Amino acid sequence: MIKSSTTTHYSAVVPFYVYAALCFLISSVILFYNHKNFTGPYFQPSILALTHLMALGWGTMIILGASHQLIPVLIERSLFSEKLAYLSFATAATGIPLLVYNFYYFHLGLGAQAGGILINIAVITFLVNFIMSIANDKNDNIHSIFIFTAGLWLLITTLFGLLLLFNFTSNILPSGSLTYLSLHAHFGIAGWFLLLIIGVASRLIPMFLISKYTNKPLLKIIFYLINAGLLFFIFNFNFELNLTFIPIVFISVAVVLFIFYCYKTYSERIRKKVDNPVKLSLSSVVISVIPIIILCTTLGFKQHQNVVAYGFCIFFGWITSIILGMTFKTLPFIIWNKAYKNNRVKGNNLDPKNLFSQLNFNFMFIAYLAAFIIFITGIFLLSNLLLQTGAFFMIIAAIFYNLNVFKMLSHKVK
Repeated sequence: MIKSSTTTHYSAVVPFYVYAALCFLISSVILFYNHKNFTGPYFQPSILALTHLMALGWGTMIILGASHQLIPVLIERSLFSEKLAYLSFATAATGIPLLVYNFYYFHLGLGAQAGGILINIAVITFLVNFIMSIANDKNDNIHSIFIFTAGLWLLITTLFGLLLLFNFTSNILPSGSLTYLSLHAHFGIAGWFLLLIIGVASRLIPMFLISKYTNKPLLKIIFYLINAGLLFFIFNFNFELNLTFIPIVFISVAVVLFIFYCYKTYSERIRKKVDNPVKLSLSSVVISVIPIIILCTTLGFKQHQNVVAYGFCIFFGWITSIILGMTFKTLPFIIWNKAYKNNRVKGNNLDPKNLFSQLNFNFMFIAYLAAFIIFITGIFLLSNLLLQTGAFFMIIAAIFYNLNVFKMLSHKVK
């Protein structure tokens, strides 16, 4: 159990979860009503809006919220400022809908730019809070290094994205904004999400499985491979060397090594019975292989459907599956701690996992897996029927996810 003295107040964390849950539901609805666009060119306003809603409103918001709770656990000291956490939430929560709405209708003027600026303020605020929190931490904490570096890549991603946004109307860069989209995308995918998820998951998965396995040297190799791959990707892009396969190999090897890390963690676990949230989170490790395969077999995305399939696997597959699982390992404790912090006697009689409905979770799990499999098949077969069916199941999964999140939030001390 996490010490209450190092636990961030729930009001600085829970809003991120609620906002992300609603964004996941809205994204699923947008996916349903725009499913036909997934059979055409990938650069369309609806897909641009949906990608950013999933990346920022769903993935990034819930990660920021969970990070505010996890950072004190890693450094065994309170978060530097809960007020900065509130500010980070407020600016991101305002900026994301501004950006997404204007992307959807392809209005790239002041509204979208204001949204981009607010999002950058949120990221800077988060980074300042994190840096100040770990400033006096003398431990060589590999997980903190992952999170900090991922935060830097997130800032690079959002700043570069803002530059591209202004470039649409002001021609700041030598070429059009579409030329740089691959850079912007992979700063976020590999620099932010991959580094962050590996850094956090390599701490949480052993903790939830009660595993004896630790391997800091392996995690350091993974860390260097991902960053080396990103740096070479930038170098290759700037000098047009046509050596895209090198960063792909670096990052692919890092993913394979992380899969090995998870396998060893699982095989050396003390807790033999693995609950469903952890199973779903572990399934994300398997799903992470699919976009790597798509990337390796196309090398440049020669077909539009490969780009679309890659993006769908990243945001609705890999990122979504780990969030759907980890939500029900982290949020129940946050709610439990809020409800029973001053009444441990009553709290000791209630397991945090009982705060949400296992039946709703199972329905969500089944609907999500059906949605992912059917939709990705529809992309490759160019089948509108499969795409619509897959999107429908994704809405069902999002509804059951939200039902469970709000069930936990409405918990009353008995």
